[in-house]
Amino acid sequence: MISNRLADLNKPAAGGLAIALGGVLRSGGGVWLGWSGNIVPYQDENSVACTTVGNVDFLSIDLDEGEHQGYYKNYANGTLWPLLHQRVDIAVFDSSSEKIYRSVNKRFAHALLSVLREDDVIWIHDYHLIPLAEELRAAGVMNRIGFFLHTPLPPPATLSVLPNHEWLLSSLFACDLVGFQSNEDRVNFLSYVQIYFGDEAVDGSTVTRRRRTIVGSFPIGIDVDSFQAVAQSPAAQAMCAGMREEYSKRKLLIGVDRLDYSKGIPQRIRSFGAFLHSFREFRRSATLIQIASPSRDDINAYAEIQRELESLCGSINGDFGELDWMPIRYIHKTLNQDELAGLYQAAKVALVTPLRDGMNLVAKEFIAAQNPYKPGVLVLSKFAGAAEQMREALIVNPYDTESTVHAIHRALVMPLHERQERHRALLATIKRYDLHWWCKGFLHALTRPESKHDYSIKSILKKVLNRIDADSNRIR
Repeated sequence: MISNRLADLNKPAAGGLAIALGGVLRSGGGVWLGWSGNIVPYQDENSVACTTVGNVDFLSIDLDEGEHQGYYKNYANGTLWPLLHQRVDIAVFDSSSEKIYRSVNKRFAHALLSVLREDDVIWIHDYHLIPLAEELRAAGVMNRIGFFLHTPLPPPATLSVLPNHEWLLSSLFACDLVGFQSNEDRVNFLSYVQIYFGDEAVDGSTVTRRRRTIVGSFPIGIDVDSFQAVAQSPAAQAMCAGMREEYSKRKLLIGVDRLDYSKGIPQRIRSFGAFLHSFREFRRSATLIQIASPSRDDINAYAEIQRELESLCGSINGDFGELDWMPIRYIHKTLNQDELAGLYQAAKVALVTPLRDGMNLVAKEFIAAQNPYKPGVLVLSKFAGAAEQMREALIVNPYDTESTVHAIHRALVMPLHERQERHRALLATIKRYDLHWWCKGFLHALTRPESKHDYSIKSILKKVLNRIDADSNRIR
């Protein structure tokens, strides 16, 4: 397993990715390679630290300040993240950062080579490490390699804005399997390949440009049973009881997000303000709690959205608030899983309305935490990857304030039998396509016999030519 960051070994994993990867590795043993999170003075590029926990070896590399700035802050999060979320207007394009991004991916490759065995299967995660598979192939690695993109993938026209986009996207051809969160993302990738590499490069869901690369959608899930157990914990139940007591005369709506411009929080706040303006009967009775966890505070775009949110919330509270009621509670902090599970249970409505999101696991956690006899209602953006699966939610366009206002109203007045039917269907979906299904599905597709390497003379010659091609690209 290779990801930008390793899980914190000193505390339980809170994120879906950490839980998923940790579970797979613990079940069969293996290696997890990632950045330690440390920024240190320049050291030898081959320096790798190893920590063993049970049957899992955790390999970590440190970054120096220049690598952290160029690879992580500038290129990964200043260029690729906004581009992948279709925010070209705030993406920064810098050739020097691109070079550092390439060099750090090469460091990851060298770190893996030190422990790689011939029969190992390699699973690479997310936009930080798109070129890694090609670096491994250039170093002679013949193992099966899978790549999974956790973010959305935009249409070809948006991808083409990126300088050297053909180099970046074609590096995925070095993989045996490329996985995306949604079918829309899968189609976008295949369309991109057809446009820039020719119709003959795509055969159904297989790219045949350099090797046989299978392309599929593998929507990530949550561990439903585990999260439901968290929801029944004493801490979660205490949180739920406390919130219900405090808001016993209110209808509670919640939004839970990282503070990120892709999450559509300002649009959500404006829609809630418009809801209060249109439906006066809900003044003094409807309260929105918006949790916005700190995220990349040292990047200007994130500081700007925080200021915008504080201004918006203050304006709406000033316009509609009373001495005994504030319509919006904006909280800029991170809650733990127990607190979130309790908050989900206390809420009548969850507003999960990103402008663009790879999946959004908050939507699935909210459904898992609900009391099936008195469930809350999920309002979900059509631009979240989760919308492909969770069709029984109230699907909205977060850019359309009027329709979002009416969806909020519908959610608050929805009859109990309809809430139960929608929740029953949504719960069945997230249970069927849970975290374990995601892991098993991806690894099965990567390791099934038709995915194994062809060691014929023709295949080996093709791989040699591919390596020459990769070397020529790096020289250019």
